[in-house]
Amino acid sequence: MSLALDRYAHLDSPLHRWEPRCKLIGLLALIFAFAFVESWFLIPVILGISAGLMSLSRLPLRFFLRRLRYPGLFLLVVVMALPWLSGTTVLWQWGTLTLRQEGLVATGLIASRFVSILCLGLVLFGTTPFLTLIRTLRSLRLSPVLTDIALLTYRYLFDVSTMLAQMQQAMRLRGFQLRCPKGGLRPSRRFPSRQDCQQLAALMGTLLIRSYEQSERTYQAMRLRGHGQLQPALIGITLTPSTQPQQRWSILGGVIAVLIAVSILVIEGLT
Repeated sequence: MSLALDRYAHLDSPLHRWEPRCKLIGLLALIFAFAFVESWFLIPVILGISAGLMSLSRLPLRFFLRRLRYPGLFLLVVVMALPWLSGTTVLWQWGTLTLRQEGLVATGLIASRFVSILCLGLVLFGTTPFLTLIRTLRSLRLSPVLTDIALLTYRYLFDVSTMLAQMQQAMRLRGFQLRCPKGGLRPSRRFPSRQDCQQLAALMGTLLIRSYEQSERTYQAMRLRGHGQLQPALIGITLTPSTQPQQRWSILGGVIAVLIAVSILVIEGLT
């Protein structure tokens, strides 16, 4: 999976043309509002808003599916036990397995909020170049330390990914291959053997140590160049607010997004 979230930031769509500050404020307001939704009848509303923004962004569907895959598996592992353990109203029972209504509703709420929030985040990052987003955060008076950390983290994710690919290639060239528990070559996706797990753990440990050493070298290089003492710019990049003129529809879109978020919170508070 590609780590570049702004791979399609060059496309032309209403959300791509949305002024970054208005877009950031509007989408963050919706994200926070979605996080507080607990009423079942609001789930179609937040899913519809997310789907509408995804359609307006004109981002490829595979962009969302590839990035929802691994978080979706994590969510599945976390909430799959709720319908069987939470609640008192029994919908179906077979032996010791009991499907409960309250747990099923909770699972639907958690999954819907999770998907909606993640899709809005992907829309935000997918329609805005990352450096533009950093400049926008700076223009909104976010701490320079936090923006520098975000920029460095995103920058060195690619280095860590390249390092991992090189280490995996080196292991394959030395004959490493996942094997079945009985020792045969793996013909399909199965659980790795204990020896394979040990080698993979050593690989991740080495990667962690190399990443830590890289962070120490980067920190020392930045200190030697006076970062944080003379100028707020990071590595020669001037993080100033965007000079793009604010169009009326951008401001209007931000206001509408905030009003929708407030309306959702009000409705949630009244129910």
